[in-house]
Amino acid sequence: MADTCCNHQEKEKTTEEQMSKDLSIQRKAGSCCSHPSGEASDSCCATTSNTPTGQITSVHGNKAAYRVQGMDCPSCASTIEKALNKVKDIQEVKVNYPAAKLQVAGASALSFDEVTREVEKLGYTLEPIQAHKHIRTYHVEGMDCGSCAKSIENHLRALPSVHDVHVHFSTGKMTVDHDNPVEDILAEVSKIGYKASLDTNENKQNKMKKSNKQGYGFIIFSGFLILLGFIGSYNNMPAMLTTMLYAIAMVTSGYKPVKSAYFAVKSRSLDMNVLMSAAAIGAAFIGEWFEGATVVWLFALGNVLQNRSIEQTRKSISNLMELAPSEAWIKTGSELIQKPVEEIAVKDTIIIKPGDRIPLDGEILKGETSINQAPITGESIPVDKVAGNSVYAGTINEHGSLEVQVTKLVEDTTISKIIHLVEEAQEQKAPTEAFVDKFASIYTPIVFLAALAVMIFPPLFGFGAWGDWIYKGLALLVIACPCALVISTPVAIVSAIGNAAKNGVLIKGGTFLEKAGVIHSIAFDKTGTLTEGKPKISEIIPFTATEHELLSIAFTLEDYSKHPIAKTIVQYAKDYGISLREGESFKALAGKGVQATIDGTTYYGGNLALFEDLHIDLKPEVKDEVENMQRDGKTVVMIGSEMEITGIISVADNLRHTTVEALKGLKQVGIKQLVMLTGDNEGTAKNIAEETKVNRYFADLLPENKVDAIKQLQNEGHKVAMVGDGINDAPALATADLGIAMGGAGTDTAMETADIVLMADNLEKLPHTIKLSRRALNIIKQNIWFSLAIKLVALTLIFPEWLTLWMAVLSDTGAAVIVILNALRLLKVKD
Repeated sequence: MADTCCNHQEKEKTTEEQMSKDLSIQRKAGSCCSHPSGEASDSCCATTSNTPTGQITSVHGNKAAYRVQGMDCPSCASTIEKALNKVKDIQEVKVNYPAAKLQVAGASALSFDEVTREVEKLGYTLEPIQAHKHIRTYHVEGMDCGSCAKSIENHLRALPSVHDVHVHFSTGKMTVDHDNPVEDILAEVSKIGYKASLDTNENKQNKMKKSNKQGYGFIIFSGFLILLGFIGSYNNMPAMLTTMLYAIAMVTSGYKPVKSAYFAVKSRSLDMNVLMSAAAIGAAFIGEWFEGATVVWLFALGNVLQNRSIEQTRKSISNLMELAPSEAWIKTGSELIQKPVEEIAVKDTIIIKPGDRIPLDGEILKGETSINQAPITGESIPVDKVAGNSVYAGTINEHGSLEVQVTKLVEDTTISKIIHLVEEAQEQKAPTEAFVDKFASIYTPIVFLAALAVMIFPPLFGFGAWGDWIYKGLALLVIACPCALVISTPVAIVSAIGNAAKNGVLIKGGTFLEKAGVIHSIAFDKTGTLTEGKPKISEIIPFTATEHELLSIAFTLEDYSKHPIAKTIVQYAKDYGISLREGESFKALAGKGVQATIDGTTYYGGNLALFEDLHIDLKPEVKDEVENMQRDGKTVVMIGSEMEITGIISVADNLRHTTVEALKGLKQVGIKQLVMLTGDNEGTAKNIAEETKVNRYFADLLPENKVDAIKQLQNEGHKVAMVGDGINDAPALATADLGIAMGGAGTDTAMETADIVLMADNLEKLPHTIKLSRRALNIIKQNIWFSLAIKLVALTLIFPEWLTLWMAVLSDTGAAVIVILNALRLLKVKD
């Protein structure tokens, strides 16, 4: 499990990371880092970017905060405090061992380097906690591969007013920590050929609706010029005129990529704009104007097609954003006032009309209805709701007017958390994506240097004409662009995560998507996962009294008990209008039942062992009935006195109506081992196992025993997923290769702790999740092998002089469009 991004280490760190809001912001913007040398890396969000010699700055004056790594006891904190108090210019030091946090205050001359050096001498490492409050999120248009994102990052990091920047190609998001105005950031992004806009609440729902038609006019115009020049070259058109047509076409289509290439080179990035621009300019230099113009035109066309296709994947987020209305009707006295949801407070009362979407999470005060919760949970059948039930923003009120008391602000609603989690998931790199990026970062410079060598050395040593070898080198330059390869994985992951979110399943990142695709064994907690987790009366069998009298005695006995089964009997009696009798001398019999005196007679309610201990004569038919019920997995409560058995009541935790179909669906998608974990006895477990048709079960388990069961499955060679409620089953969820929580809607803990969350309180969407994950893995493999095969074929065709420049660029941009379209198929995967 360590080789898949240290899933469980991340879980262990969750509490610590949530101890500071600053750290939460830092994690969103990108983690800080410090080198052993004590110097902040160029990608670090240390507070040294805008001050000379690493001087510490903060919104609190000459103070700074750090996360300390390596402390293993409180004495370590004391050691650090004593060492730093001796450093010149440090005025105050506080080390919080539980939070692993260091706070330093000092004179203006105090530097980050000094603090870091002193702490590292003691064997610890420091990580600065973000002090800046100018972190903003932007939406960037025009990126068509990961190298574009890298170029933007490198360009902005060179600005002294930018402290940190992270650009996520897959979501089109950019987070920047900067002191200069927003307009300056927009202008800098525009310089390198992309369009940025501030990601505010006002434009969140509109930014993705706009079609990216920019550039079509120029592409059509330059394509017409190339066609005119090509036809003219076969109809005695003067060479100067055809060259001029090609040159105008190159400038028209190539202005943007050449401009982007200039800033990429300036920021020491070797992206596709650099390679394509070099190829086009080189072609013009050796007189291949048609080739150069065609390269630029195909490249520009490919970019537009890629952008249009990628926007389809990003719509998985924008569609979620559009679910909740931006305004709501507030009840103020006898008046109704329409307000933006941002202005509505907790405990305000909102009115929901039939057919309207619910704008905020809340609790129904008045009214009855059916709510279509499909946008949140993926459930196809509306859920009946009455006063006291919870409702979620983005769901649809099918019929009936409702008065709802708001329980969460707009930024805290379930749909807002889903959007946030999905965006974070899409920004995280899966192991395959990280490997491909690393491969591309090695492949591109090697092929680039090889292209230069091909251009220079063969003609230099007399092995042919300069023009021929430069042409081959230019073709090699185009092939050096790894766009299709780099784009193959993230687009597939974004598409799959978006599809899952639309169907009520939260996959926390590409790592977990990949894990789900290789799972072949799933363990289920029984109570509350396979079953409803709510005991119900199954059978009532009176022997010496009527059913009404039996229930009345049982009601009286159990009314003082807090046991779940007792509560079930009491509620059943209340629902059927059974009257409570006068009782006295109530006594709980630990592990066996209860007793009380009713109408002068001592009655008992409990299990078979209780009545055997009382030496009450159990008739064969009574004992047989009890044993049959127990074999069926039911819990039996016997009611009687010292003289006779009055009757028996059986209680059962019923299977969810979706369980059997869901488990059948899992077998159909290739899950080989379905395992049930339960604390119930062997008989009950066996009965449930037969009903659900699981492959095996583990009974009589305590929570720690469930961990042992998971480890046993792993030792047998299985990749194991554990399905539970995300709270009680936390140890087993953490031990499994993949933790899946169900019932995430309204349950913050489940949404935070599990790797995958089924928003509905049933297993209905689990087969779809496994199917989608496996399809995603297959498509990723297809894309990677296709991208590599295209490159290999192009490389082999260069030296026989069969590969032209326009064919090379077509192989690159064409392959990129094909892998995107292939990944888009994941958006269409259905149950």
